[in-house]
Amino acid sequence: MSNAKSYFFCGVGGSGMLPLACIAKARGHDVTGSDRALDQGRIGDKFAFLEAQGIALFAQDGSGLHSADQILVTSAAVEDSIPDVIRARTLGCAEMRRADLLAAMFNASETGIGVAGTSGKSTVTGMIGWILHAVGRAPTVMNGAVMKNFVSAQTPFASALVGDEALFVSEVDESDGSIALYDPEIAVLNNLSLDHKTVEELRLLFGAFIGKAGCAVLNLDNEEVARLAAILPEGLGLSYGIGRGNAYLNAVDVVEAADGIAFTVIEKAADESADVRLQVPGLHNVSNALAAIGAVRACGVKLADAAAAIGGFAGLKRRLDVIGQAGGVTVIDDFGHNPDKIAATLNTLHAFPGRLLVMFQPHGFGPLRTMRKELVACFAHGLAADDVLIMPDPVYYGGTTDRSVGSAEITADLIAAGRQAEHIADRADCGTRLLALAKPGDRIVIMGARDDTLSVFAADLLAGLAA
Repeated sequence: MSNAKSYFFCGVGGSGMLPLACIAKARGHDVTGSDRALDQGRIGDKFAFLEAQGIALFAQDGSGLHSADQILVTSAAVEDSIPDVIRARTLGCAEMRRADLLAAMFNASETGIGVAGTSGKSTVTGMIGWILHAVGRAPTVMNGAVMKNFVSAQTPFASALVGDEALFVSEVDESDGSIALYDPEIAVLNNLSLDHKTVEELRLLFGAFIGKAGCAVLNLDNEEVARLAAILPEGLGLSYGIGRGNAYLNAVDVVEAADGIAFTVIEKAADESADVRLQVPGLHNVSNALAAIGAVRACGVKLADAAAAIGGFAGLKRRLDVIGQAGGVTVIDDFGHNPDKIAATLNTLHAFPGRLLVMFQPHGFGPLRTMRKELVACFAHGLAADDVLIMPDPVYYGGTTDRSVGSAEITADLIAAGRQAEHIADRADCGTRLLALAKPGDRIVIMGARDDTLSVFAADLLAGLAA
């Protein structure tokens, strides 16, 4: 990565592409890009931010590619029929997947901290990055979500932090199998459960990932991860858990609040403890915090320093993100899209009073087919009798995908299970329905992944309540 290169990011506005483009630009490379959302006139603020970083943007019609020296960087979602791809191949440009470029940067660092798991990756990555930043270690952080601690007028989309090339913290993705590209010094594994791949496939991917690490930080509260921990060679694992005396890091005396959660962390080997007060709520964030503390302990950060620093972690956008309140109704924006994430959100919110009006927008027909049974069970268990779930049609950008399982099938299953659920095909109509249902004391929760306009939708609902 020492010689400057010219990268063209096709889909530069994506949650995994934008921070990587910013890191590449900050490291002296020439970075340009295109995005379908830019052509459609959507999420203009994000593209204005990229241009402010010195990243020139083009229509996704091949016009941004003009030299064989350019390297085309694409996400897994980019198809061969896109004009940029056709143009790059005509010119003879080299091609890289996003994960290839990220893994090259990550593996070139002296200390790579890779965060894996089917849930909680972005939060743990943000927590690790914040602790290391707060104690003066200047990490480079690659995240799939905006880290509130690093947001400023100049960096409103702070999903990346550019620091020392020797210390690289990144979430790593199992959904496309690219986790196999990474060689972490420290590997964090939060959990293992059904999401984009079968559990059997995930066991192989995650097992290989932690097996390459000098230190693996592992969650004993997750049954599948605990099984992997049990077969890891002695001395390579740093375990954590809530109320687990056998774990290296054990959280005890947990006290929940609406705006955060407190606990004491005990480090078994050192016979030390420290009090932690998080600004983010929910038991799942106790687990996330233990993972982050474990990772920075493996970097040599003292337990007391890590515990003090993590108390300043402000959270991520779209992770139980309270947008505001109007007319006695609170609007929350959340990334929940698989059973574990959805369950964590519902459990956290139900620790305190208030009916939930949930709109869940699936991010594709494929995930609904894969997770139908588990999603239905998650909502059936997590919704209270007076809660209401509303589902628009899944995000669909065309193509030949199997559309046999949609939102109508999920809501029908939930109605059969005794829950209040409605399928309203158009998202705008879902918003009208939510506003009609909302009463003082209710909490409207907007759930879904891979669609930046959901945050705009949530803000519009808040404005509608105020009006």
